[in-house]
Amino acid sequence: MTVSDSAESRRAHTQLLVLRIIVYAILIFLSILCLFSFYMLFVNATRTNAQLQGGFALLPRGHFMENLRNAWTDASINIPRGLVNSFLVAGSTAVLTTYFSALTAYGIHAYDFKCKNAAFTFIMAIMVIPPQVSATGFVQLCYKYGLTNRYWPLILPGIAAPVVFFYMKQYMESVLPMEIVEAARVDGCGEFRTFNTIVLPMLKPAMAVQLIFSFVQSWNNYFLPSLLLTKAEKKTVPIMIAQLRSADYSKFDMGKVYMFILLAILPVLIVYIFLSKSIIRGVTAGSVKG
Repeated sequence: MTVSDSAESRRAHTQLLVLRIIVYAILIFLSILCLFSFYMLFVNATRTNAQLQGGFALLPRGHFMENLRNAWTDASINIPRGLVNSFLVAGSTAVLTTYFSALTAYGIHAYDFKCKNAAFTFIMAIMVIPPQVSATGFVQLCYKYGLTNRYWPLILPGIAAPVVFFYMKQYMESVLPMEIVEAARVDGCGEFRTFNTIVLPMLKPAMAVQLIFSFVQSWNNYFLPSLLLTKAEKKTVPIMIAQLRSADYSKFDMGKVYMFILLAILPVLIVYIFLSKSIIRGVTAGSVKG
């Protein structure tokens, strides 16, 4: 190796090192930026209403348990009941959405039938329709048939999720060879058994991704629950937060509000922690088509 080649190699190595440092610096900055809001939420949950009105503070105070007790025992709302209600609706919606979307995607992916392309196009067309377009008629239908203050109207429509269907279909094209399905059929395995025992285990990363996305979307859903749930014991967390936020100003306690918001996001964080490894595998595997 000549002197010029060695100098060129060192220069290239230096440029690569500088580029790597810049990339890591940007990633660290973005990570801090994303986590800073959660940190400030925790800080504000440890401050009293008077301290919050006094302005910004970077360090926690010592009123965490006081705010937790005030929020947990608030007479106007029932936080434990709201958390249970939201978890019931969000958990059921996430499971049903993910399973039936995967089942639909499997039907489109694994079978050749007449109007297959038309069915796929129809599902994709539904994806671009805003949910608010059909909300008025849906709410009127629920009131007409006495479906208010029930969770079924919030859970069952989630089965039809074109976005989840599209993701699952693209993932199947990446990881599901049809030879495995054909081999199961030759061995006499039924179609539902093939899907439940062979296909679903191969889709675990993608299922985890859509489970967390569907869970978070349903957990944060305020629009339909606010229209259909009027009884206090049926209300979900977003409705209770809005109700607490719109309380009488003379009785308004921002520390209690921040504590309630902190309690509201904990289930989402717990679900994400349990599914994080599968989520990473699902995102990386689903982005590359074999």
